[in-house]
Amino acid sequence: MTNARPQDLADQAAEAIRNLNHAIQSAKGELNYPSDAYELVASLKQLTQRLPQSFEQISRFLGALAKTGAVTADHGTPDDHLAEARSGLASAALIAQTLTDHLGYAHSALGPIGYSGPIGDADDDL
Repeated sequence: MTNARPQDLADQAAEAIRNLNHAIQSAKGELNYPSDAYELVASLKQLTQRLPQSFEQISRFLGALAKTGAVTADHGTPDDHLAEARSGLASAALIAQTLTDHLGYAHSALGPIGYSGPIGDADDDL
């Protein structure tokens, strides 16, 4: 368990993905074997599997907040904005599930792939 604020944890997760994107650039050579991609895709799948719960919990918070009557809006009604936000989060949860499914397909496809050693310059194919 952590004492960090949820916003800070989300910022750290976003920064971790940015660092990942830099680390797997082909020029850096951090991915060397099919098993590297297999493990990376598995971890990304695990990440996307966890996102719907976050979205649903934020949506529940917004629903409870709407019931308090203590919310204001710069324009329109707070209920309309909260409903739109909750709708967006529900859509994001569905999209995250679809992303998880497709990462599962990619992970399964990588399962039987092996590496037999350098035949040519592997970077030529990347």
